Amino acid sequence: WSDEKMDVWFKTELKNGTEVGLAATHEEPLTRIMKDHVRSYRDLPRYAFQFQTKFRNETRAKSGVMRGREFLMKDLYSFSADEASHQEFYDRVAAAYKRIFDALGIGAKTHMVRASGGSFAKFSHEFQMICDAGEDTIYTHPDSPFAINEEIINEAEAFEGMDLKKSDFKAEKAIEVGNIFSLGTRFSEALELTFLNKEGKPQPVIMGSYGIGPSRLMGAIVEALSDEKGIIWPEEIAPFKIHLVEVSGSEDTHAFAENLYKTLTASGIETLYDDRDTRAGEKFADSDLIGIPLRVVVSDKTIAAGGVEIKKRTEETTKIISEKELLSATHTTS
Repeated sequence: WSDEKMDVWFKTELKNGTEVGLAATHEEPLTRIMKDHVRSYRDLPRYAFQFQTKFRNETRAKSGVMRGREFLMKDLYSFSADEASHQEFYDRVAAAYKRIFDALGIGAKTHMVRASGGSFAKFSHEFQMICDAGEDTIYTHPDSPFAINEEIINEAEAFEGMDLKKSDFKAEKAIEVGNIFSLGTRFSEALELTFLNKEGKPQPVIMGSYGIGPSRLMGAIVEALSDEKGIIWPEEIAPFKIHLVEVSGSEDTHAFAENLYKTLTASGIETLYDDRDTRAGEKFADSDLIGIPLRVVVSDKTIAAGGVEIKKRTEETTKIISEKELLSATHTTS
């Protein structure tokens, strides 16, 4: 509760004088909740997801959604009977996080970074995405997928278990997009979360926490994958699959575009429809800025050529395909 311990805590006072804090992190309440579910070794392991808004009284909020005072967090907490089962799950989460970042298109830029474990463990691990806009500095090695946070680079233990020379590591700016912690018994002992082992003796639960901030991750992906024209959303998280752009023309062209939009949405294909009465160049520039994976243009010219014009956001070339081919291709990749 002390500001010296948690300097980013939002606090306020109720009319009766009671102090209230907006949660910056949730280890304590999750530990208390688990006391209603854990009695013996047969109740373990347990894993609890938590998706919730967090609040941190940052001195200076900046970088858009990457460092805000209010943000969405995906947390996962593990509760294990012993260190071996905890470590097995810890490694599984690390592998799962790697698959997530690969799927989001930033896997090649993201390193699993050894960092301080604070008061919980010798080390924790961060997932840091290389980016010039990053606030953190990490040290990477050309022959290793792992990296080291600057905060521990000068500690002798930083290279424990690594057959690598410090002089071969290179400093790079990075954005933290995830982290995993071994919490040990720090919270279970303090809040008396115990279980009876096979001999009937009470033991503190071994805990871990694992976090990804979806809102922060969005900002990181924009920083990593955008170009001079705007955002390039990966298909897996794009707000829409298709950006349908109608270039003003005949009534028949307008009717074609309207019907195509209805067909796409009825087929479950998320589509943003730009039917504004404005210049084609402005619409195309806005389409690049928004960054939806596939742009589909309907105009008098495309209909005369046999259908619609398509262009991937990541490519410069366009081509004309039929409406049937469009529907077939989008269903195949849905």
